[in-house]
Amino acid sequence: MTILIAISTVDFDPTEVAVPWKILRDGGQEVCFATDTGKVGEADPRMLTGEGLGLLKSLLIAQKGAQQNYRELQQDKAFLNPVCYDDIRVDEYTGLILPGGHAKGMIPYLESKTLQSFIAEFFAADKPIGAICHGVVAACRAKDLKTGKSVLHGRKTTALLKRQELLAHKLTRKKLGNYFLTYPGLTVEDEVTAALQSSDDFIPGPNPVFRDAPDKLSRGFVVRDGHYLSARWPGDAHKFGHTYLEMLTSCNV
Repeated sequence: MTILIAISTVDFDPTEVAVPWKILRDGGQEVCFATDTGKVGEADPRMLTGEGLGLLKSLLIAQKGAQQNYRELQQDKAFLNPVCYDDIRVDEYTGLILPGGHAKGMIPYLESKTLQSFIAEFFAADKPIGAICHGVVAACRAKDLKTGKSVLHGRKTTALLKRQELLAHKLTRKKLGNYFLTYPGLTVEDEVTAALQSSDDFIPGPNPVFRDAPDKLSRGFVVRDGHYLSARWPGDAHKFGHTYLEMLTSCNV
């Protein structure tokens, strides 16, 4: 099986990329990458250093295990040789993962019509798709090939919660401005919910206080709807990765 992870060239969240990659690779899956430019991706440096995060540093910075996973990822041959979105061929992949990130370097990823068209093809082919945090925005912007509505219309999903996004912004805006608001005035939860058939299809889950870990998967939260899996933030990444791996088996792909 070959899983494609689509990322931005810069500013993607290291935890949301490296943790699922590590879980899938250790689970015997081949993982490939695509970026908007075809160049090697670079994670959001602030999520690795914690610079400017103030009181939220310990909560928001990538944890030690995730940072180690990212260092391993940076040596991975497939990661170092991504394809450009234009060169994605859906029939070459078993499934797709859409990670997140919130810094402004994510915008080319979130607004790529090319990537959105391929996301729609993955959904049309009923292949296993996983999206976490802002990756759910990339999914909700993709249009169903038959109806023209969001591919998430009629599905249940979660994503970065409005209260998470606004709290991070409020506590860091003095130093970092709109760093935590990719689109000022429009939260992830609001945009995703607007694309759904019903606001009840957005599932917030329990209060996201503690991050999950390899030995604390119960702290993570995911929503599965058929072959589509979603999660909210880096604190769900281990649960997300393991559930996606299980989904591959249950989908008989």
